[in-house]
Parts: sequence; C-alpha cells; structure tokens
Amino acid sequence: MDVSYWSFKKMNTPESFDALCYNEFGDASNVLELENKSLPTCRQGEVIVQMQAAALHPSDIGLINGSYGSLRKLPSVAGREGVGTIYAIGEGVDEKLIGRPVALPQGPGAWQEYMMEKADQLLLLPSLVPLDQLAISILNPMTAWRLLNDFEYLKPGDFIVQNAGNSAVGLSVIQFAQKLGIQCISIVRTEEARDRILGFVKTEVLIDRDDAVERIRKLTGGKGCSLALNSVGGRSSIRLAKCLCDGAVHVTFGAMDGSPVRFPTRNLIFNDIRFVGFWLDRWKKNKSIDEIRASIDEVLQPLALTEISHPVDSIFNLSEFKEAFRRNSESRLGKVLLARDKKLITPTKG
Repeated sequence: MDVSYWSFKKMNTPESFDALCYNEFGDASNVLELENKSLPTCRQGEVIVQMQAAALHPSDIGLINGSYGSLRKLPSVAGREGVGTIYAIGEGVDEKLIGRPVALPQGPGAWQEYMMEKADQLLLLPSLVPLDQLAISILNPMTAWRLLNDFEYLKPGDFIVQNAGNSAVGLSVIQFAQKLGIQCISIVRTEEARDRILGFVKTEVLIDRDDAVERIRKLTGGKGCSLALNSVGGRSSIRLAKCLCDGAVHVTFGAMDGSPVRFPTRNLIFNDIRFVGFWLDRWKKNKSIDEIRASIDEVLQPLALTEISHPVDSIFNLSEFKEAFRRNSESRLGKVLLARDKKLITPTKG
C-alpha cells in the first residue's frame, strides 16, 4: 500500500462527506452537483454505511432527467445501486456487522460517501465477492432472474430470444439461462456488440435485422422460442414476436429505441402470443423484505460460486462524475462505476 497516498489524502467522515445531488430534473451534466453533507450519530437500531462503489444505470439517468416511472422528491442524492460496508452502529446492533459488505440502501441515494439505514433493513452481501461485482449484483441480475422465472415455465432445452443481449440484463439472462439448461439466442444492433458478447461468453448472437427471424427458426429446429425479452422496442420487438412459438410470452422491460410498437395482429390472433410488461420496482413493492432477500440470494449464489460474472468497463471517483457520464455514453461492454475511492476497487477481469 502506498503510505504517502494515505498520508496526504483528505479522508472524509460521516461529519463531512461528498454526495452527488440534483435540485431539479434535467440533463445530468447540467443538474448534478457535488455537495457536502453530514450525518448525525447512529440512534438505536441504526447503522452508518460507507459507500465503496455504485453503478451508473440507465434508470439513474431517468431519475435525474425526470423520465423514470417513479421519481424522487427534490432535492435528492442520485444513484440506485451499489455496495458499501458498515462503518458505525447504534445501540442494539451487533458489533460483528462492522466492516460487513451490504447493498447500498436506495432511499438515501447511492452516490454519496456515507448514509444511514436501519439495521433490520440491511441486505447483507457475500464477503468474498469482489466489491466491483457486488456493486452491480442486484438490480440487473434480479431483473434477469425474474424474467426467466415469472412469465413462462421454461424447461431445459427450451429456447428464448432477447434483444440487447450486450446490456447488463442481457448478459445476466445469457448466463442464468445456461445454468438452467435453456438455450438463449440474442440479437444485437452491431457486429461490434456481437463480438464483445462472444468475447465474454459463448452463446448464440445474431444481428438485429429481418433475416434474423428465419435464422432463429432454423436454430430452434422450427419450434420457435417460448419467451421473448424486449428492452429495445420498435421493429426489434416485432422481430422477437415473429420468433415465438404458439402460446409464447413476449415481455417488455425497456424501450431503448423510443419508437412506438405496433402490435403484430397476426401473431396475436393465429399464434396466441401474450404481450406483457415487467418493472422490477413494481415487483418489489408487492414483496416483503424476506421475499426480496430470498430472490437476491438466488442471484448472489452463482456470483459467489464464480459461476457467473458481471463485466465492469471502468471506475471513477465521485468527483469524476462528468468523465464517468461521458464514458457511459460511449460504446462498451460492462458497467461504469462511481467509487468513494477508486484506488480501493480492483476491477474484476472477465
């Protein structure tokens, strides 16, 4: 360890720390500001969590610009997901929790160095998993897990199809499907995206154009797919529908394309395709904390066993948030992370 680094670095504490805040909705580069905040000492049953690393998700951008499905009251600290460690505890809290990795609570906002949480609401994370992996271990993987388990009874050997297979959710779907013995076919927009996926995991990836439908029919032996996962919209979502077998389910959980989707009447009538939507936030609202913890355990177990991994592109300090957003807007495979101190986070090699 570089002793000189620790000797001269300003060490923030819960009494004075940095937080990325927005006081109005708008473009992140215009409305995000690094502000100084402080926390009181822990009361009974409370803990202070020290942020280690946090993800930069599309939904974070939606919250900041005011386009997300459920918005926070202003002013607000930005950020939805990350990993922290227990820094301090209040009366009645087990001292053994100090230093334990936990999921950053969503309520206070993840993009700040310290935050308060009730001990009984903590989501403990496995200690031996690298911090960069824990920072992105819940929201996208749990979305992928629910998509694979909540809409169709999938059996080993069944086929599913998804667009945006190079997204964080898409990569989790591919890996979880392989664990379940399900054949996943992904369609992506560019050859570059296809090559990046194949450099990360062995799977079927096609370019998202009209001839992909016939190719997928051949890959499935003419059966078609039992489930389609759409996070793009527009013509891409129609192509997914044409790849499905009779009675299959088409799930939309994103709309990156932004263009309207016309229901494929023929598939609705003659193939009895069901079109549904999914939003993890809505799913969580209808679940108890114990049910949410059980679902999180299902997605953390293969991560802890190194059966799956989540690619990380780059890590920036909170003060470097403008550089982080610039990188996030560029073509890449893997998440951009914000860290309390990026020198303490070792990126996992894929």
